[in-house]
Amino acid sequence: MTHWFHRNPLKATAPVSFNYYGVASGPPASKICNDMRSSRARLLELFTDLSCNPEMMKSAADSYFSLLQGFINSLDESTQESKLRYIQNFKWTDTLQGQVPSITEDEAKEVHRSLKVAAGIFKHLKESHIPKLITPAEKGRDLEARLIDTYIIQCQAEAQEVTIARAIELKHAPGLIAALAYETANFYQKADHTLSSLEPAYSAKWRKYLHLKMCFYTAYAYCYHGQTLLASDKCGEAIRSLQEAEKFYAKAEALCKDYGETKGPGPTVKPSGHLFFRKLGNLVKNTLEKCQRENGFIYFQKIPAEAPQLELKANYGLVEPVPFEFPPTSAHWTPETLAAFDLTKRPKDDNTKPKPEEEVKPVKEPDIKPQKDTGCYIS
Repeated sequence: MTHWFHRNPLKATAPVSFNYYGVASGPPASKICNDMRSSRARLLELFTDLSCNPEMMKSAADSYFSLLQGFINSLDESTQESKLRYIQNFKWTDTLQGQVPSITEDEAKEVHRSLKVAAGIFKHLKESHIPKLITPAEKGRDLEARLIDTYIIQCQAEAQEVTIARAIELKHAPGLIAALAYETANFYQKADHTLSSLEPAYSAKWRKYLHLKMCFYTAYAYCYHGQTLLASDKCGEAIRSLQEAEKFYAKAEALCKDYGETKGPGPTVKPSGHLFFRKLGNLVKNTLEKCQRENGFIYFQKIPAEAPQLELKANYGLVEPVPFEFPPTSAHWTPETLAAFDLTKRPKDDNTKPKPEEEVKPVKEPDIKPQKDTGCYIS
């Protein structure tokens, strides 16, 4: 789905050497540190590796996080934290302050599942780990509730976009497509509302994207709802529904232009140039003309002044986050390994001298150039 998804830049992280001179006082501790260093490097490499697939990413993530668990939790599975819990600070860039090609059916399934898993990871972090931070997340930073909630909702919404595209390709009932589109529009509206209290200088671009997607899928909902009304011989109401679809599509088009001209984090995509976007415009136009012709020859119904209320509920196809848990602590972590870390030999911080803020270099993302923009064909 070329140029369709908004993408914040990949988060960059400061280098971590896991060199705890003096503290790592024995071979088991040194081995754990070496394994941590290599598994972290491997995971970071995969973020920009175009040959990476979900299985490779999960394997690398599990390898790293299973080792990291020994720095977080006690080995006896009690609620106590590891004695190494505060030995290492991590730094990373923030989303706000600091191209997806046409896809096959198998790829669409991977995208759909990956987005649900991503939503589950964000939800797990929000509920189980962020509350344990020593210092609460600052306003507008990635671990702050509004940002995490937005990520969760956006992942769900984008996963549902794949569901909608699939339903359209398989020519499912217009009522189902309308309901899925309406639910998806509500997701985007909720995500936009979640960011509404953030500083516009940071959040404007992201919010434009969320707003344009809300308008786009509202147009979809009214378009397919109009088809349902026409099939029920409610031609006047169908015309009014299609007119509302036309209005929201025009709003989405205008917002696409605003989005492209708004400065902010993340590479700019071009949703209005995507075939999936343009096809809706033609569908609304052609369906409206059909309804108007049939009303002029057959039905002679009055067109309501008010648009029909969209009180639609999808029976299936709605996306929920996939529950997530970190992998078990690596078997390399034993009481002997932990004992090999001697925190009494940790160098004392010299708090008398201010430390310069370390710059985190941005991730150099691969330039993905689509071969051909054929729209959203996933069947």
